[in-house]
Amino acid sequence: MARIIAIANQKGGVGKTTTAINLAAGLAIMEKKVLVIDADAQANATSGLGFDLHDVKTSIYECLVNGADPKSSLLQCRIENLYVMPSHIDLVGAEIEMLNMTDREKIMRKMVDKLRDDFDYILIDCSPSLGLITVNCLTAADSVIIPVQCEYFALEGLGKLLNTIKIIQKRLHPNLEIEGFLLTMYDNRLNLSKQVLEEVKKHFQDMVFETLITRAVRLGEAPSHGKSVIEYDASSTGAQNYLNLAREILDKHENNAK
Repeated sequence: MARIIAIANQKGGVGKTTTAINLAAGLAIMEKKVLVIDADAQANATSGLGFDLHDVKTSIYECLVNGADPKSSLLQCRIENLYVMPSHIDLVGAEIEMLNMTDREKIMRKMVDKLRDDFDYILIDCSPSLGLITVNCLTAADSVIIPVQCEYFALEGLGKLLNTIKIIQKRLHPNLEIEGFLLTMYDNRLNLSKQVLEEVKKHFQDMVFETLITRAVRLGEAPSHGKSVIEYDASSTGAQNYLNLAREILDKHENNAK
């Protein structure tokens, strides 16, 4: 049965999609069967895994709004064991269409439950907002990874996200956990990066991943080729960072299972 991990932060540009694509690739290479659910209307996870959005026939939109079979939407990636549920620009209007649906906050949970037995990990790439779709993502997930960019405004807005998580835990999903805070775009040459790391560790302590995602050119180049950084340049710093993150998550879950 899959562990479902949402990757969320309402702040844009912090590395959510980069993390979804490359963590999924790392887990798949380590022989785990992995699904990426692209829950962002920009569909960057879909294109970043090598799919042309014009060729997508069934997307997350049809599954959430029209009740399409989620298994019919899945696309197999080039990496063995890696699949994606694609997104579409139509998802922009989904929140309005879902407003009058029964149990509107739990629509994605019901959809994901149909897929849980087919995978080891399901990663949900959330949009940069705290709207109904993101609430659905968090309600469907077992845990959430929160990417935190190593820049000045990194901690700004984290309070809103943590408050949203607390509300979801209280009203919708008491078992939702924080998988961890992931420091992204880290540059050990900059005092600012070190200060943000210290501040996050001071506040969240052992909830911060040991793995740091460093600022790297290859991470930025890989999506334009429709590849994970591990496919694009397996020896690059970015690839090694995400392989380390995959190992850290696997070790944590294996230790918790003992």
